[in-house]
Amino acid sequence: QVQLVESGGGLVQAGGSLRLSCAASGSIFSINNMGWYRQAPGKQRELVAVVTSSGSTDYAESVKGRFTISRDNAKKTVYLQMNSLKPEDTAIYYCNADIRRGWNSRVEGYWGQGTQVAVSS
Repeated sequence: QVQLVESGGGLVQAGGSLRLSCAASGSIFSINNMGWYRQAPGKQRELVAVVTSSGSTDYAESVKGRFTISRDNAKKTVYLQMNSLKPEDTAIYYCNADIRRGWNSRVEGYWGQGTQVAVSS
C-alpha cells in the first residue's frame, strides 16, 4: 500500500501565505516526479507545480513568482510554499507522485486526498 497524506491547507486573507506538505508512505522503492494540482469548484483539475527527483521544477504561469515547490527525498515529502495568495487560488489542492513500488515494478501515479485552500478578498 502507498499513501500520500497532505496537510497545511486553510483559510487565509489575500496577500497571505500557506505551506502545504505531502508525505508518501508505504511500500516505495523510488519516487520520480512529485507535484501539486488544484481543482476549483466547477473547473477541471490543473497542474500547479511539479518537481523531478533531481530537483528540477516547473510551474503554471498563474503561480510563477508566488509559489515554490520543493521536496525532501529522505522524508519522501513534497512541499508547496504559497505566497501572495489571491482569491483565485481558492481550490482543493491535491498531491501527486509517480512511484515505483519495487525495483522491477512499473511507475504508477498516486494521489492524496486533497486539502482545501480558501483565500478571502
